Amino acid sequence: LQLVESGGGLVQPGGSLRLSCEASGFASGFAFDRYIVRWDRQAPEKERESVAAITSVGSSTVYVGSGRFTISRDHAKNTVYLQLNNLTPEDTAVYYCNAIDPRFVNYWGQGTQVTVAT
Repeated sequence: LQLVESGGGLVQPGGSLRLSCEASGFASGFAFDRYIVRWDRQAPEKERESVAAITSVGSSTVYVGSGRFTISRDHAKNTVYLQLNNLTPEDTAVYYCNAIDPRFVNYWGQGTQVTVAT
C-alpha cells in the first residue's frame, strides 16, 4: 500500500487547509475502505502526536484541535481528508497519514508540511 499526502503549505494564523491522503497499490488484498486511517503530526523538537482517526465505517475521533479539525474519507477516491480550520502557529508540523489494515499492519506516507505564520 502506498500513501501520498498532499495539501500542506504556508498559511496565515486563522487560515484553513485541507490535507489529503490518497492510497494506491493494494497488494495486501484489502480494499482501502477496510483500513483504519489516522493522521499524526510532528513539530520540530517535539514528540509525534495523534491528530485524528477514522474507521472503515466512518466513525471518527479528533485528538487535538477539537472543534477546528475534521477527518473524513471518500471510499470511491481511496482518500482520507483532514480539514484544518482556524490554524495557529502551534499547528505547524509535518502531518503524516497512517493506514492500518485488518491484520494491524501499519503503512505510512511521507508527510506533508504545514506551516502557520504571518
